[in-house]
Amino acid sequence: MSEDRIHPKTAEIYAKIDEIMLLIKEAGYVPDFNSALHDMDKKEKELSLAYQSEKLAVAFAIFTVPHGAPIRNFMNLRVCVVGIVTLP
Repeated sequence: MSEDRIHPKTAEIYAKIDEIMLLIKEAGYVPDFNSALHDMDKKEKELSLAYQSEKLAVAFAIFTVPHGAPIRNFMNLRVCVVGIVTLP
């Protein structure tokens, strides 16, 4: 769950997301703030989009799935445009 920080690898997971976000920004990714909450400043919106549950799941999988194995991230009932754009 997004913003849940009780997992023993929380620091590593969030550090991996930060690393991934830097890499995709360098590749040209621009966050779509239209799907973020409206009562936040730009930096808060960017962080809330970066730490979405889909990205947390991928970061966790990087630590737990054997190197070279596929990572499959199944979406729940709602479809989030940000997750789809950043995690094709």
